[in-house]
Amino acid sequence: MLAIGEKLERLNDLYLQRDALDGEKQKLVEQILSPEVKAHLAEIEAEFAQKEEAAGANIDALEAAIKADTLALGETVRGAAFQAVWNKGRQSWDAKGLTTYAEANPEILQFRKEGEPSVTLRRVSAKGAD
Repeated sequence: MLAIGEKLERLNDLYLQRDALDGEKQKLVEQILSPEVKAHLAEIEAEFAQKEEAAGANIDALEAAIKADTLALGETVRGAAFQAVWNKGRQSWDAKGLTTYAEANPEILQFRKEGEPSVTLRRVSAKGAD
């Protein structure tokens, strides 16, 4: 069985292989496109970039309005394709303060619940690689 560090290196290798495949694919696509087709594609991209930006701005504005209205209403609203889910504000506690308090009042510890540990995979930033 591979050690975790070795598995992480293998995972990086697999990501690099996938990225290399994507690069090879893009290179082959670029080779078959004529300059005229590339120019057309650039025009289409430019035309739709503005339209996509406008559509995105409209979506963002409407989402903000829906969220504000739903917060004011105080309940979930369901549409045919979307729903605006209203959530009660979450409670939080000062864990550090309660831990200090528990030292003098250990009976409070019976109310503490601790979840299972979990793991998240993250890419290491290139800045720290130097």
